[in-house]
Amino acid sequence: MISMNLKELRKQHHYTQEDVAEKINVSRQAVAKWEKGESTPDIESCIALAQLYQVTLDDLVNYQSDMGLGIPPTGKHLFGVAVVGERGQIVIPKKARDLFKIEVGDSLIIVGDEERGLAIVPESYTQKFFDQALTVNKHTRGDAE
Repeated sequence: MISMNLKELRKQHHYTQEDVAEKINVSRQAVAKWEKGESTPDIESCIALAQLYQVTLDDLVNYQSDMGLGIPPTGKHLFGVAVVGERGQIVIPKKARDLFKIEVGDSLIIVGDEERGLAIVPESYTQKFFDQALTVNKHTRGDAE
């Protein structure tokens, strides 16, 4: 799995094996062996590779896509596909619910952009956003609390 991820990430970033080797201070032959699955990078090299490609260490080592999509950057997630039911309902995947602490009864805000698509935002996140925007606006105008 890591060998395929290393090769895919290198190609996504338009690096040669030599580029990667130089950037993380190993030999080109080491990079080639990792990509062929003949050897595995040590933990220091894995950390350097994850930083180079801006992915999590876990994704670097374990990521496996069923949909043929590449490894998402750190902080970005692909949770899978939700099928729209007859009444417009969707099921939010468990991993997404857990990560964003979405529980039964929580309110979600659906926003859309005709060019970029839909987004689902927990209502609790929007309140933090508006509070932060209000604070920035007060400081910009010079208002005191």
